[in-house]
Amino acid sequence: MFSKRIAIDLGTANLLVYIPKRGIVINEPSVVAIDDQNKIVAIGAEAKEMLGRTPDNIVASRPLRDGVIADYRITSAMIRHYIAKVSGGFRLSKPDVMVCVPAGATSTERRAVIDATLAAGARAAYIIREPVAAAIGAGIPIASAAGNMVVDIGGGTTEIAILSLGGVVAQHSIRVGGNRFDAAIAEYIRKKYGLAIGDRTAEVIKQQLGSALLLTRDRSMEIRGRDIIAGLPKTITIKTNEISGAIQDELEKIIQAIRVVLEQTPPELSSDIIDRGMVLTGGGALLQNLDKMLTQVTGVPCVVAEEPLLCVARGTGIALDNL
Repeated sequence: MFSKRIAIDLGTANLLVYIPKRGIVINEPSVVAIDDQNKIVAIGAEAKEMLGRTPDNIVASRPLRDGVIADYRITSAMIRHYIAKVSGGFRLSKPDVMVCVPAGATSTERRAVIDATLAAGARAAYIIREPVAAAIGAGIPIASAAGNMVVDIGGGTTEIAILSLGGVVAQHSIRVGGNRFDAAIAEYIRKKYGLAIGDRTAEVIKQQLGSALLLTRDRSMEIRGRDIIAGLPKTITIKTNEISGAIQDELEKIIQAIRVVLEQTPPELSSDIIDRGMVLTGGGALLQNLDKMLTQVTGVPCVVAEEPLLCVARGTGIALDNL
């Protein structure tokens, strides 16, 4: 069944497509592989498998960086591919598409998203700010006259916002997210062990060992990479608390951004936030003990939303259904 309305969470790490009444129909990595003739070889999960493993004539890359379009042509092709996939091959009319953008995106960056969506075959393109979509998707009653705080940690950006009466009272957006955690882990392993690892290995380490707080029971895992000096394959064992130390600088930037928003919050809403707490959404919310660490540092209770990865896409879809 072809829907006339499609909501897209155009994330740095993953692209999700939501169709009203059907829910999330696509959840794929935002990766595209192109060959030297500029033809698209693979999109999504298939292209992600190619990252760091391609021959000379194929390049697998992420067309979005820090939540905004880095490669306009490839992003447009990727959106077109997914619109066609959910619409089926035969289309009598073009769909209305809503895409979420980071709260800190410039007017030029927002315009690029609209243009790319229209070029991909949308009849009309709408945009919604990411923290608003995340709050709606997490089930936060943003229309009420009370302060609600959402922290959305994505692959490229972290969005923090205080919402009340359906609008944004205070917000801050920083270009720190899951990808920065991966880069920090890879850099730590390169400096300490002289081992070069790829982005995918760093991501697996973060998912399996990553923790915002030091653990009393340290876990370990074996990782493989290339010895920088000898140039040969090498295996090492790393522990959870090493990874916690490696990502502390990036976590500190998120804490500072949360403090900036809390300082901008009117006193009446501050008391609401102490009562209601802050809600964590996005893939970064899955980092072990992050909610406990933020509660300790800020004194504001912190909870992880149900299915944090899907909140933004779901919220964008709900907003599109109630235009």
